[in-house]
Formats: sequence, structure tokens, C-alpha cells
Amino acid sequence: MKVLSLFDGISCGMVALERAGIAVERYVAYEIEPNAIKISKKNYPQIEQCGDVTTAAFTQHMGFDLVIGGSPCQSLSIVQSKTRQHLDGKSKLFFEFVRAKEEVKPKYFLFENVASMNDESKAVISECLGCKPIFIDSGDFSAQERPRLYWTNIPVLLNYSKSKAVLKDILQPCVDEKYYYSYPLENINLSKQVCATMMHNNHEMHKRVFNPDFKCHTLTAVCGGNQQKKVYDNGRARKLTPIEYERLQTLPDNYTQGVSDGARYKAIGNGWTVDVIAYIFSYIPNVSVC
Repeated sequence: MKVLSLFDGISCGMVALERAGIAVERYVAYEIEPNAIKISKKNYPQIEQCGDVTTAAFTQHMGFDLVIGGSPCQSLSIVQSKTRQHLDGKSKLFFEFVRAKEEVKPKYFLFENVASMNDESKAVISECLGCKPIFIDSGDFSAQERPRLYWTNIPVLLNYSKSKAVLKDILQPCVDEKYYYSYPLENINLSKQVCATMMHNNHEMHKRVFNPDFKCHTLTAVCGGNQQKKVYDNGRARKLTPIEYERLQTLPDNYTQGVSDGARYKAIGNGWTVDVIAYIFSYIPNVSVC
């Protein structure tokens, strides 16, 4: 297949294609975040990195088999931008995907975004892409709850068996002391998903400590200070390691190695849950397999 990936990040789409056993002739990526590009190049030097989607001439990729992408969701304002006039910021990026789809005319496409968007935004995206989304929670495939919507013309059947994996299944047995917090814990209750609260003066969400016997909440790209996900570990709280973040996104261990921990957390939080995407790709008909 020839693949065009917008907002490619760390090339989770390429990992998913490999995992689905689909042979890739060319993989063209548009991405501007330096650390994400560095991670992608480390793992897949053959990927053609093309930079900014807003300056792209997508007609040069006309006839590619697959166009994929998930535009940044932090400031999704599709409804206000639906006429494609007065677009600004990240709201504009969805329409770059629409433009790519129209100019490339691929056999298949896949667009991903958050399931928490309002119904009007969902309707506008569906109208622009010509299909309704399917809903998949990454918790069905991993130890991370990550509800997402996928717009695609790939004929996917949602008949998979749901994963029972929880946090303790992906935890590393030996973790460096630097990942542990010294803050005392309160409200300890090991019957709950959020089983304790760290006592510090940060946002309430960043005080949460997760029970290893439950799934983790959605990983995000906001990872400064105390904002990484935390787990209860033998009476103490610690942040999840980059490898544990990778496992929650079903990436290979150390896939993001080579940049700082902070950059790894951000890149992984911005990425896709690989096994979900591989499952969707497995329904692409009549493709050559590796």
C-alpha cells in the first residue's frame, strides 16, 4: 500500500500497518513536532517526512491507497469552522484532512478524534467525510481507557473480544526511585479505580493515584510537573514510566527512547493505541501482506 499520514506524530499508523501484516510500499508523513519526527525516524528511516500539512500539495499523492490522521483535539471547534471560512489555530487542521482526502482520492481513509465532542461537531465531521463514526474504547484492547471515534470507509466489524488487561499487567517490576513521589497519600481505598489522593497543591486531577487492579484513564500529551499518570505501588505513589506509557498505547517497549522523558510522555499521549488501529486496518480488503 501507499499511505499518506497527516499529523503523523510518532508514526503509530506505520506500527499498526506492520502489526496488521500489511505491506507498505510508501509511507508519506506530515508532522512538525521535532521530537515526534526524531522518534519516527529512529524506528522507520524509510518514512518520507514532509513537514507542515497546511503548505502541502496533496495532489502529488493522488492515487495513494490510504489516507490517515487524527487532528489535534485540544481546541476542536469544528462547528464554528464548518464553512471553512475564518479558520484559525487547530480547528483548521481537520479541514486539511478533508482537503487531503479530496485531492488524493484514496481507496480508504481513517480519521480519529475524541469521543467527548458534542453532537453538532460529530455531525459536521460526518458530513464532511461522508460517513458516520464507529466508537471504540482502547480499554477493549489495552489497560488504558481511551474512548475515541473513528470515521472510515474500511468495512470494520466490531466483533472483537475485549481485553481484561489492567494496570498491573503492564507495570515494570523494578522502577527507578526517581519516579516515586514523596507526597503523603490520603483517601486510600483499594476498591476504587482512583484509589488514593496525593497531598500537594496541584490541580485535583493531578493528585489522582490509580489502582493497579483497574484500567488507567486516558493518557494525555500534558505531562509537565506532576501531570503524568500515577499508580499506587506498595503504599507509595509513583508516576508511570515511559515504557509503561508505551505499553498502555500498545507500542513496543522503548519505541520512544532517544528523547527526554517529558518528550516521550507527550509524544505517546498524542499517539494512537496501536492495537485498535491494527484491528481497523485488518479489515482492509485485498491487500498484500508481509
